[in-house]
Order: sequence, then structure tokens, then C-alpha cells
Amino acid sequence: MLKHFVLAALVILSVPAVARTQPPDRTDAQVFKDVAKQVTSYTRYTVFDDIRGSVDGGVLTLSGKVTMPFKRDDLGRLTARVPGVKRVINKIEVLPVSFDDDRLRYEVAHAIYGNPAFWHYASMVNPPIHVVVERGNVNLTGVVNSEVERMLARSIACRFPAFSVTSELRTDKEARVELELAVK
Repeated sequence: MLKHFVLAALVILSVPAVARTQPPDRTDAQVFKDVAKQVTSYTRYTVFDDIRGSVDGGVLTLSGKVTMPFKRDDLGRLTARVPGVKRVINKIEVLPVSFDDDRLRYEVAHAIYGNPAFWHYASMVNPPIHVVVERGNVNLTGVVNSEVERMLARSIACRFPAFSVTSELRTDKEARVELELAVK
């Protein structure tokens, strides 16, 4: 009889503990915000990487490009730990190793962040303009304050011997609108 009482008491006491340890239901927007924070606080995430993500029903899809394979794997593991992430679909691509691409990405980033118009970004922990170079093609991604900054960054990147220069830079206003639409 005492055994059954002790067993019943343990079962009753363990049920609230299990309920307390599981995170409450979180919205996709909350999960996305925490994933973004996890990515930007990753110490090896640089201006030469570009990560994008979306959350749908707790399923996180990561995409973008990184310079090293371990970054793709690390980011997949780190974001999987975010409360509310049920599964991670990791579509992050690894940029090919190339001395010429490395030189080009450093030169373009140095020219952009060395320009007085972008000094305030250069001093940030996570500068917002990302320079992704793949097989001699430059792609600028991220967020800037204005259309003028977007055009200036592209103009600076065009000074270098690249096969092509594209700009996916968005203004702060455009990024806010996109985020609001994604949250709804």
C-alpha cells in the first residue's frame, strides 16, 4: 500500500514539472526574432556571409551563403536550440574557395566601410552591408538607411573588376515593411 502511495505521489509531482519545462506556445514572429538574434550573435558570422530565414509553424528554413562549411553546420545547430523551433531545414550554401573571390570581397568591403558615408556602419558589431562574392560576382545584401546609401554602396562595388555587381540592399523602411508582412 505504501509503495502505491509513493508511486502515485511521484507521478502527481512529476506532471507539473514536465508541464513547467516545456516552453509555452510561441508565435512564428517570436521564434523568428530569437533565431535572428542567434544568427547575428554567432561570433563567426561576418559581412561576407548572408543568412536568411523563415519560420512557418515552428519549422525554420535557413538559406543564404557562408564562406566556410562549419558555419552552415554551426548555424543549423544553434538555431535548432531556439525555443519554439520544431525542425530546421538547412539550405545554406557554402561559397566555393577562391583566392580571387577572397581578395575581391575584402577590397569591396574595405572600400564601402572605408567611405565616410558608411563609417557609422563600420563601427557596429554587426555591420549591416554584406558583401557576398561567388565566382567573381558581387552581391550586396543587408539594410541601409536610405536610397542614397544603397546607390552609393553599389557604385563603390562597381569600381572593382567583378563579372557582375548586384544589389539586394534594402532601406530600413523597406525592411520594416517586409518584417510586418512576414509577421502577419
